[in-house]
Amino acid sequence: MLNLCLLAAGAAAVAFSSFACRNGDGFSAARKEKPAEGDDSSALKKDVFLCMGDSLTAGYGVAREEAWPGLLEADLKTEGISLRVRNAGTSGLTSAGALEALSWQLSGDIRILFLAIGANDGLRGLDLGQSRKNISSIVREAQARGVHVVLAGMKIPPNYGPVYAKNFEAMYVEIAREHRLKLMPFLLEGVAGRPRYNLEDGIHPNAEGHRLIAGNVLAFLKKEKVLR
Repeated sequence: MLNLCLLAAGAAAVAFSSFACRNGDGFSAARKEKPAEGDDSSALKKDVFLCMGDSLTAGYGVAREEAWPGLLEADLKTEGISLRVRNAGTSGLTSAGALEALSWQLSGDIRILFLAIGANDGLRGLDLGQSRKNISSIVREAQARGVHVVLAGMKIPPNYGPVYAKNFEAMYVEIAREHRLKLMPFLLEGVAGRPRYNLEDGIHPNAEGHRLIAGNVLAFLKKEKVLR
């Protein structure tokens, strides 16, 4: 299984890391996309599938409608599943930024949270103990609000050593086990490392790559019976 940064040489990883740093934790950008209808009213119909993540979810380099969350919504409609997919992806977002933005993002109409966060933590070499605490806090807060949480794993290059990369990948398995979550092992499965599915930076999926991710996410959700 190819690693996120095996899809590009170290230079591409540095470029992505620099991009993430320029964008901070992404919280300011996320606030601009607040759903107009979102609030915490229990009277709202819980029919939203919230995709929370970084540039890999936001659709950096492609049109918003070409990013995998939008494609997933179209696929769900084809399947006769009446869920609205909300893209809360923000370029540069870290687990800390996602936690900070969470209370604002978790409106009362959300049924499922698909959490695909942490790549920027790994590419910056942040403390994984803190990253794990941040992600676990996101999960606990969402579950406390009655939101079903699904976790997507990620992989990083061995820029900070093979032990760090291995522990980073294992972090998702441990979080999923601790909170009894369905875990999609690698969001970029079949996309990472394949030029056909990526932009010239070798890291971010192109439109074709996002189409593949959307199909993989749908297959995972169906296999794990998340959409029942």
